Amino acid sequence: MEYFNFHTHQFTNQSDVLELVNQYPKDFDASIKFYSIGIHPWYIDQNRLDEDLKIIEEKLKTENCLAIGECGLDKRIEVPLDLQVSVFEKQLELAEKFKKPVVIHCVAAFQEITAIKKRMKISVPMIIHGFAKNKQLAEQLIKDGFYLSFGKYLLKNPDLETVFKDVPNHQFFLETDTMEETIQQVYEIASKYKELNIKELKDVISSNYKSVFK
Repeated sequence: MEYFNFHTHQFTNQSDVLELVNQYPKDFDASIKFYSIGIHPWYIDQNRLDEDLKIIEEKLKTENCLAIGECGLDKRIEVPLDLQVSVFEKQLELAEKFKKPVVIHCVAAFQEITAIKKRMKISVPMIIHGFAKNKQLAEQLIKDGFYLSFGKYLLKNPDLETVFKDVPNHQFFLETDTMEETIQQVYEIASKYKELNIKELKDVISSNYKSVFK
């Protein structure tokens, strides 16, 4: 593995990139080598909830399923928050059962997600994908044991440089999510901000990968 793309919706099948491709239960694509699978809060469908959770549980038993998610909470959508919490907690129970890390989607609900992590005593790694918030929140999440993954906003928002610089090297990942730019481009800007050469950055990410995806 030269590069690790922590979260992407596009399978590019590059030989030097290990991609953690986001999959949804009802649209599962068996041709994708490594993936995460989960119920995104935007796509909660109560009519197929049990079926989706059953599919997720089956996939979590396999080696190619590296994580559960993306899943989490989003306060800016119309899906009731109590339903989102219920679906999220069911997925966290599966993560604990199969000892798989969790790819977190979080919009305006960091306090709630942290409280759930503490209340449920979650022991598996939880990674906030697409982090783009301020230094204070980053520090609090790091203190509470979360990993942070950076991508699109690292390229598009120069203000994120100071936030990213201060994230401990053992607690971050890089991703492309849905953007056109490549993971190599994300590594380039990250290496500049962290004042590491590309090889050093690859070693940092590789070490984090081994810690999280045992």
